[in-house]
Amino acid sequence: MQTIVYQCDTAMPAQKLPNCCKFIQDNSIMKVLIATEKPFAAVAVDGMRKVIEEAGAELVLLEKYTDRKDLLAAVADVDALIIRSDKVDGEVLAAAPKLKVVVRAGAGYDNVDLVAATERGVCVQNTPGQNSNAVAELVFGLAVMMCRNMYNGTSGSELKDKTLGIQAFGQVGRNVARIARGFEMNISALDPYCPDNVMEDAGVSPVHSVEELYRNNKVVSIHIPATPETRKSIGYELIMSMPKGGLLINTARKEVIDEEGLIKALDERADIKYAADVAPDRAAEIKERFGDRVFFTPKKMGAQTSEANINAGIAAARQVISFLTTGEECFRVNK
Repeated sequence: MQTIVYQCDTAMPAQKLPNCCKFIQDNSIMKVLIATEKPFAAVAVDGMRKVIEEAGAELVLLEKYTDRKDLLAAVADVDALIIRSDKVDGEVLAAAPKLKVVVRAGAGYDNVDLVAATERGVCVQNTPGQNSNAVAELVFGLAVMMCRNMYNGTSGSELKDKTLGIQAFGQVGRNVARIARGFEMNISALDPYCPDNVMEDAGVSPVHSVEELYRNNKVVSIHIPATPETRKSIGYELIMSMPKGGLLINTARKEVIDEEGLIKALDERADIKYAADVAPDRAAEIKERFGDRVFFTPKKMGAQTSEANINAGIAAARQVISFLTTGEECFRVNK
């Protein structure tokens, strides 16, 4: 196995080299750990192995682990860590003194303690866009199913000409808009970080308040991350403001929903429906009370396609190698 040669001034003292290339100085070989409770597809692992080993690094694989101690032991001597929904907190980071980069194969990264990573000089990255089409397609799988009353034999409704509000116009939101145009829906979106002209070029009407988004759209699709500002931000008042027959779809994070407010709104508005790719904490109670008006996937399914699995995995492997060999960190999420 070849040792990677970093293309930089090798005369530079080791103490001045960035963390990502100090391993060159002692002629050691990089170790990249793929740690997944829910493994990548075998074909994805094969692709990741090819990227990693062709770069001269060593691949370590930890799959379907059930004991956290196994993860803590596995990170002890690795330079890079690739994960899916696996939790990387201060304890994991403390157990990995050589760790330089963590890449979350997917868009969301709230399973990584960014503060602890930054304190230890560890770069955290995600792979935005790799799962976006898969998540967007699931939105419409859920939407059609809910509009047709879970296919229970009763008369439902169509998506054509319905108003759709997209909460966050990132990679997933843009794919949702693309698909919605095929359904001939009337589309609007809220995203304070996206210029109005970008939405308008995609055939989407920009709105500038969350209240307006919910008040004016019969279907609302949530794509915001779980942050201190967004946790429990969607609750009773917003849901109650939706038009008659409103459908709320959450393929983002359960934490952005105020469950008490959701239950109260469902109780007071028999016309409201809720579908989520992530079951709320009180899923069993909510399902028992509201029946076919609610639906939750048994586990997070947005990225559960072979295409997304492969795309995100290989992207993560490439980003790890790029960071360790050139210091590239354009997908860094901890500043």
